[in-house]
Amino acid sequence: MSEKEVKEETKQEQTSQEEQPKIDIKKLVSIVPPASELKKKTKVLKEKRIRIKFDESLPEGASRVPKELAKLLGIEEGDKIEIVVAGRKKFIFTVQIVEEPGVNFVYVYPEELREKGVADNSIATIRRHSG
Repeated sequence: MSEKEVKEETKQEQTSQEEQPKIDIKKLVSIVPPASELKKKTKVLKEKRIRIKFDESLPEGASRVPKELAKLLGIEEGDKIEIVVAGRKKFIFTVQIVEEPGVNFVYVYPEELREKGVADNSIATIRRHSG
């Protein structure tokens, strides 16, 4: 190959590279999600401290849980929940999910709780029943 041929070939390569549009790196990077998004996990609580409110209109063994609280604890309609008062008194209820704002209270059927000495508006721990 002569020197002229080499020069012509390099010119052709340069013109062919110029014809292709350059890819914008910012556009490519915007497609890739950041590492924090890839490692993001939704945290499901195991238990939460709440207030117990009595509701005489509920059937025996039932409780009404606000939708936000149910979502936090991973509870679904018809599941069983465990409510523990003062670390000793344990009660199990069937869940009815309601569209009410708030995550700090649960409505329960009161008769069994009254018999065990639990008052309305008591603080308790709620968790999903595993049994």
